[in-house]
Amino acid sequence: MTEGTASGLGRREILKLAAVAGATFAGAGVFASAPASAAADDGLSLKGKRVAISATGTDHYFDLQVYNAQIDEVKRLGGEPIAVDAGRNDGKLIAQLQTLVAQKPDALVQILGTLSVIDPWLKRARDAGIPVLTVDVGSTNSLNNTTSDNWGIGKDLALQLVSDIGGEGNIVVFNGFYGVTPCAIRYDQLVNVIKYFPKVKILQPELRDVIPNTVQDAFTQITAILNKYPEKGSIKAVWSAWDIPQLGATQAIAAAGRNEIRTYGVDGSPEVLQLVADPDSPAGADAAQQPAEIGHVAIRNVAKLLAGQTLPRETYVPALLADKENVGEITKKLGIG
Repeated sequence: MTEGTASGLGRREILKLAAVAGATFAGAGVFASAPASAAADDGLSLKGKRVAISATGTDHYFDLQVYNAQIDEVKRLGGEPIAVDAGRNDGKLIAQLQTLVAQKPDALVQILGTLSVIDPWLKRARDAGIPVLTVDVGSTNSLNNTTSDNWGIGKDLALQLVSDIGGEGNIVVFNGFYGVTPCAIRYDQLVNVIKYFPKVKILQPELRDVIPNTVQDAFTQITAILNKYPEKGSIKAVWSAWDIPQLGATQAIAAAGRNEIRTYGVDGSPEVLQLVADPDSPAGADAAQQPAEIGHVAIRNVAKLLAGQTLPRETYVPALLADKENVGEITKKLGIG
C-alpha cells in the first residue's frame, strides 16, 4: 500500500484491511466453546485434588477477577485451592513458587508474570512431576495457556485507532512490559498494522508504564508530552497494552483540555469502560477481556487434564472491543454496572 492510498481512507475502508494488516496467528489452540456455568453438568471433578494458584498480583481488575474465579471454580469442582498472591513483588513471587513446588500439589496454575522471572520455576514444577498450566503466560513449560486471543485483540484495537485518527498522525505508545507475553503480542500487532499506514508515526522515545502507581505515573508522563507538543493535532492518540495507563493518560488529556486526543487500551476495567461511555471523554476504545471466564476455563482445563483428557496448547476466551458506539452493549454483556 502506498502513502497516497493509506492517508485518505475512511473508517469502513480501514477496518476492511484487517485481513491484510492484522492476520491473526492462533497457534495450536482452540476457543472456549461455552461459559463454565453452562458446562456445570459435564462430569468434571477435582474431588480430592489440591490445585495451586499463583498470582503475580491482584491489584488490577483483570488479575483479581481471574484469581477469584479460579479459587471459586476449584471449590465448586470439589478440590482444594492453594492460592497465593505475590503483590507485584518478583522476589515474593519466586519464594511462593518455590514453596508451592515443595508442597507438591496435583497441579499448578500461574497467572501472568514476566517470563524470565517465572519460567525457571515453572520448569522446576514440571521437573517435579507437577502439571503446570498458565493464564496469559507463553511458556514452553506450560501444558496449556488460557488467554484471550491477543493477536486478535492487538489487531482490532490498532485498526480501531487508525480508523479513528483517519489513517494519519502522531501516536504516543506505552511499552513498559514487553517481557509479558500478551503485552508483547498486542504491541507487535500495533506495529504490524501501522506499517500499512506510513502517515501514522509512533513518537519516540516510547513511554514506559510502571507498577505500582500506574495511573499517577501515566498522568505525569502524558502531561509532560502534552507540554512538549502543545499544538492541537500534533498528537492524535495514546495507546497502551493494558487500560490502567490508559486511565491516567485519559485523565491527563482531559485536565489539559486536549480532548481531541483519543486513548486506547486493553482489559475492560469498569472505570475505563465508564470513560469510553462518556461522549465527552478522550477514552476512545478498550478491548474488554472476560477475566472471570478465563479463570473458570483454566481450572476446568486442570480438571480435564487430571481426568486424562488431552488439552490444546492454548485455549482462547473471546474478547469484546468496546468503543463509543457499542460500549453500553458490551458492559451489559460483561455484567458490569
